[in-house]
Amino acid sequence: MDLHEAEECVRLVPIFENLPDAAVTQVAGLVRDHSFSAGEYLFAAGDDATTLFIIANGQVKVTQDTLSGREQMLRLLTAGDFDGEAVLFTQGEYNTTGLALTDVQACTITRADFQALLQATPELALNVLNALGQRVVQLEAQATAASTSSVGERLASYLVETAATLGSDSYELPLRKKDLAAYLGTSPETVSRRLRSFEDGGYIKQSGRSHIALIDGDGLLLAASETN
Repeated sequence: MDLHEAEECVRLVPIFENLPDAAVTQVAGLVRDHSFSAGEYLFAAGDDATTLFIIANGQVKVTQDTLSGREQMLRLLTAGDFDGEAVLFTQGEYNTTGLALTDVQACTITRADFQALLQATPELALNVLNALGQRVVQLEAQATAASTSSVGERLASYLVETAATLGSDSYELPLRKKDLAAYLGTSPETVSRRLRSFEDGGYIKQSGRSHIALIDGDGLLLAASETN
């Protein structure tokens, strides 16, 4: 990964995106490039949490075991997402597990490297502190936006983004429907109903248990945005 690509990866993380160019270049110098195959773990609960993962391409399922031992999906990471800003500032263990659902390209930054840079560069430390304050405001805005978007809109976006991630309009859903429902904040039955409505509208075609053929992505996004 060259410096320009590393800088692009760094800017995907909200606490870095508004830093001055010189500061981004400094952080980019810490970036390492990693590839993970589908089915491979990026991190696991109980491991020392030492690394920030930035997803450049692919999908990662982040899960946590319940008290009964059942796996619960918490979130889905796709291109531009990241896991563990807090890793850069605090020491501890991962309490979640990240599994690659597809082949994944990720940029990583270790806490040790990042903190050494902060100590050597007070101006960067101040910029990061300001960025963290902005991040709090952004998270509040994102929470409001998420609460006002419909399940159909979120599902349509997921289908289109997955096609882009896999480079094909015909694919097997990387997520099981119950996990997809958890990601969307709804029930598996609602996901199935929405998929049928998308198919009835001619936007997708389903076959088997989880195969999707995306026929009209733009039309799907538009239709979903117009349907409550």
